[in-house]
Amino acid sequence: MHTMLQGKRLIAFDLDGTLIDSVPDLAVGVQRALHDVGLAQPSEAQVRDWVGNGAQVLVERALTWALSAPPEAALQQSAYDAFMRHYGAAPNALTKLYPGASEALHALHEAGFVLALITNKPERFIEPILSHFGVLALFTSTLGGDSLAEKKPSPLPLLHVAQTLDITPSASVMVGDSRHDIAAGKAAGFTTVALPYGYNHGEPIEQSHPDLLVASLRELVS
Repeated sequence: MHTMLQGKRLIAFDLDGTLIDSVPDLAVGVQRALHDVGLAQPSEAQVRDWVGNGAQVLVERALTWALSAPPEAALQQSAYDAFMRHYGAAPNALTKLYPGASEALHALHEAGFVLALITNKPERFIEPILSHFGVLALFTSTLGGDSLAEKKPSPLPLLHVAQTLDITPSASVMVGDSRHDIAAGKAAGFTTVALPYGYNHGEPIEQSHPDLLVASLRELVS
């Protein structure tokens, strides 16, 4: 195991951009939603830079791009409902686990670490996705972006998980790919680990100054 994990008990992971590359399916959901409301559809590359703050913000960013202005509330709700319907129908059609993700999760679980998933993705999608990839049973706790009153970059979800599991923040780690993960981890008193391959709005994750930067999750268990 990586020396950074010495003395740690809880390892919390982000989902999109950290464990899974979900942009291909998210892009299809966004494109179909905007088609339904009569607007131009963005490319997959554009959607990649919009992911990270939950489904509502993803849809809002897509609408703002298509309209060149913020959407009105009724249009936002209509497009959001369409996105949830389209994405929910096939959240795993094109999504892939990142190389080393399953290997690392299994190794950490077998080593006795408590694993949690803290994502801004709506809670309803967590179980189907983790079950699809055969890793749901490895997680003691899972939280979605709509599970609590606040989501990352707020530290609330991280502190909630740590308190629920009776593990101190100093014995906890947050692993993610975006500035929101690192900001939430720092604010919660977690050690922060960043991955450079995910979705960070086109910004280098190094700018968020994580405690550790790894090229692959395999580095945590090698």
